[in-house]
Amino acid sequence: MYQDVGLVAFSNRDGHADTGKKRHPTIDDGVTIYANATILGDITVGHRCVVGGNVWLTESLPPDTRVAIEPPRLQLKSKAGG
Repeated sequence: MYQDVGLVAFSNRDGHADTGKKRHPTIDDGVTIYANATILGDITVGHRCVVGGNVWLTESLPPDTRVAIEPPRLQLKSKAGG
């Protein structure tokens, strides 16, 4: 696990913690989580998964899955005139 990874719990709809319920993610063995990824709620990241940087994950992953976000596209516009 790299720096600034968030393993975050859900709260209920009223914004309060649900006492006695599991709310944090489960991370299985051999998982690599890159910087700035956020894994949210009671989900499971399966064995040997790779979670890319800046990913916002809200669904469980089966073992041996790789998750990454698409690179953003640059939009270049030139100023006309001077």
